[in-house]
Amino acid sequence: MGAKRILAIEDHEENRRLLRDLLTSFGYELIEAVTGEEGVTAAETERPDLILMDIQLPGIDIAVTSYALSGDDVKAFAAGCDAYVTKPFDPADLLEKIKGYLG
Repeated sequence: MGAKRILAIEDHEENRRLLRDLLTSFGYELIEAVTGEEGVTAAETERPDLILMDIQLPGIDIAVTSYALSGDDVKAFAAGCDAYVTKPFDPADLLEKIKGYLG
């Protein structure tokens, strides 16, 4: 079985770079998308094992807004998300969550 594939939908290059460096160094294959539309297309065509996404993106928002104190976590879970992480994220905490889902 090959590397687990993670789709990161994130419009900020610096955040994509951080995810790229972190995840590839732990053996995950990273697929990147910048806009909501690109993310939906990539999810449909690439069929990743896990999707990490910003919830406020150019084009279409995947869930709601990106303000951590506005109840977005509740809205994200209601929209079907399995976990909610605020930015700036702690790399060790994010990696632990990912391992919890992908093993």
